[in-house]
Amino acid sequence: MEKNEMITCVITGIQSYGIFVTCDAYQGLVHISEISDHYIDAIDALFDVGDDITLSIIEVDEKKKRLRLSYKRAHPVHPKIQKTIKIKKGFHSLSKALPHWIDEAKKM
Repeated sequence: MEKNEMITCVITGIQSYGIFVTCDAYQGLVHISEISDHYIDAIDALFDVGDDITLSIIEVDEKKKRLRLSYKRAHPVHPKIQKTIKIKKGFHSLSKALPHWIDEAKKM
């Protein structure tokens, strides 16, 4: 196993902060920040335990047989497509709600 290598792993667990996988004798984690550059409401809506998944290796710990992995590096999205994706939650929702909140605060 080497950095930047593409590998296929099996999902063994899903938490709110990431995905746990196994690949041969190695165990790995895909942190939520390495799944997508966009807001993710629920990881378990995207992946299931037992799924095979192609990932890119960020870091290898040979002594502990642990991997830091990335889904988004293994599945890059073309910049033109990224511009067309609308973020439904996150800062954009807050920026739309802010003027209403300001108006409500002024009425108090």
